[in-house]
Formats: sequence, C-alpha cells, structure tokens
Amino acid sequence: MHFYFLAERALSEADIDTKAAAIADLMRYCNTGEDLAEKGFVPKRFETPSYAGLCRIVPPRELPRRRRFDTTEGLARLLHSIVHIEFSAVDLALDAVYRFPEMPTAFRRDWLEVAEDEVRHFRMLREILERLGYRYGDFPVHRGLFDAATHTAGDVLERMAVVPRHYEATGLDVNPQMMRKLRPFADREEVRAVLEALETIYREEIEHVRKGDYWFRYCCAQRGLEPASTFRRILDAHGLRKVIRSGLNVPARQAAGFSCGELRELGAESCED
Repeated sequence: MHFYFLAERALSEADIDTKAAAIADLMRYCNTGEDLAEKGFVPKRFETPSYAGLCRIVPPRELPRRRRFDTTEGLARLLHSIVHIEFSAVDLALDAVYRFPEMPTAFRRDWLEVAEDEVRHFRMLREILERLGYRYGDFPVHRGLFDAATHTAGDVLERMAVVPRHYEATGLDVNPQMMRKLRPFADREEVRAVLEALETIYREEIEHVRKGDYWFRYCCAQRGLEPASTFRRILDAHGLRKVIRSGLNVPARQAAGFSCGELRELGAESCED
C-alpha cells in the first residue's frame, strides 16, 4: 500500500485504534529511508472531518459555556471538549504528513511522532471520560480546527504558522489556567486523573509547538522571508491576531521557539531573552 494512500485512509478513519495502527505503518515507511514520492499524487480536499459520524457538529457559538466543574456532567463536558481537541489534533498532524509531499522526510517523521502523542493523549482522556459514564460523541462539538486545516491546505508555511504556532501555542496559554480552575476540586479521583493527564499533555505540547516553529522557520528560510513579520502577516490574513487572549504563557512559548520580540508583539507584558 502506497504511503499517501495509507495516509489518506488514516485521515478518513473515525476509529482511533485503526488510525493508530495506520500511523505506526506510516512511521515504518518513513524509517525505511525509501523515497516516498508518488508520481502524479494530488492531495484530496476533505469536505467533512473524520469525526463527523461520531459527533454532532454545531457552530462554536451554539456550544454551552462550561461553568461547573463540581458536578459529574460539568466535568464531563470540559473533558469531552479536550478529548475532541486531541482527536482533532491527531488529524491535524496526519494532514500535515499527507498534504505537503514536497517537504523532507524529517517533516513527515516529526508530524507522525506528534500524531502518536495525540493518540495517546486522546486515549488517556477518553478513559477518564468513560469512567464518568460518558463517551466521545455524547456532547456537541465544533469543527474549528478542521476549518483551520482547510483554510491553510494550500501552503505549508501558512499551516505551520496557523496550526502549531497559533492554535497549539494558545493551548500552552490555556492549559495552566484550566489546571488552576480544576485544582479546587482535586478531592475527586477523576479530577486528579484529569490534572495528571493535562500535566503530561502540557509538557509534550511544548515540543509539538517547537516542531511547528522549526518547520515554519525552515519554510521562511527557503523563501527568503523574515519569520516574525511573516508570522504577523499570516495571522492578520486569517483574522487571528485580534483573537489572541491575554495571559500569554511566556516561558512555554519561549521554550517552543518564540522570541521575546514576537511575544511582545502578541501582547506579553514582560519577556527576557
């Protein structure tokens, strides 16, 4: 089975175990050292996300606010939203592997490693969700990350700017805030399990953003572009600079490759190189 055909099947698959098996096969392909180029290959544009058969998809504004973490349903709703992000992140990593065949094999290997991590994150959180008596698909979801992939399907530089350097980096800001809100309820075993999972995810997501930063800068160098101004231009083109929240996680973003100059541009009040 050809590499890109297998990647396309993995992207279309809703079952996480089948996805994970395909990711392992794709990694074995990468590790053979063979040329993965396929003459005439044109990546397919997907109209619907792979989870469309599992979840009811609604516009973001129709999702209820998550306010209560002291009830089982409130905790489950929060957990379901994170489980959905992790499932979406598996597909984002796979789509980078599939979508940009012009990139080096090291690029595909990096994003397959990310996909493996995201599968593990999904399984960790799904197990806690099921302990609470719920399943993935029990609550509505939005398709924002799928749409971000669609909007950047034509350019790997834009993909690296928008997905890892914007959306995943925003996760580095939000994760510690979420943990702070959950800690008052840590007398519950399930909350402690969620906190432990979030700690693991936080550490590993720094590396995911760092990989995105590396390949963003690689693409800038290939095109003779200055990274900081290019990043600003892409965020503006996608209407994303105005949605960056306050409370940037400066140390985590620095560890992932952001410069102090960039962070100040994004609204950081203090930063030391």
